[in-house]
Amino acid sequence: MKFVTIGYGSRDDYDRTDQAVRDEAHAHDARLRAAGVEIGIAGSPVQVRNPGNTGTKVEDGAFQTSALPIAGFAIIEAESVEEAIKLVANTPCAVAHGVVEVWPLEQG
Repeated sequence: MKFVTIGYGSRDDYDRTDQAVRDEAHAHDARLRAAGVEIGIAGSPVQVRNPGNTGTKVEDGAFQTSALPIAGFAIIEAESVEEAIKLVANTPCAVAHGVVEVWPLEQG
């Protein structure tokens, strides 16, 4: 199964996390990358709409808001959601007072 993960976290919370914890979280990310996980830091989003195929409209900014900014994304493969949770539990957003959402990527 594939999962989309979305990491949320603020710079202030990251900075207040013990350096050794952050270093291990980044080492964990490096191991995930070496295993083939695609990980990226979030840039500035745009919203794309084309209602009824009448013309594309693009607006700057995220559609949804949260208490924490989106920090990054990953596409991971795991046998189950439980395994996916284990894979992301030690990532920087998870350990630095943020949160990681795990979304099953269903085949359409």
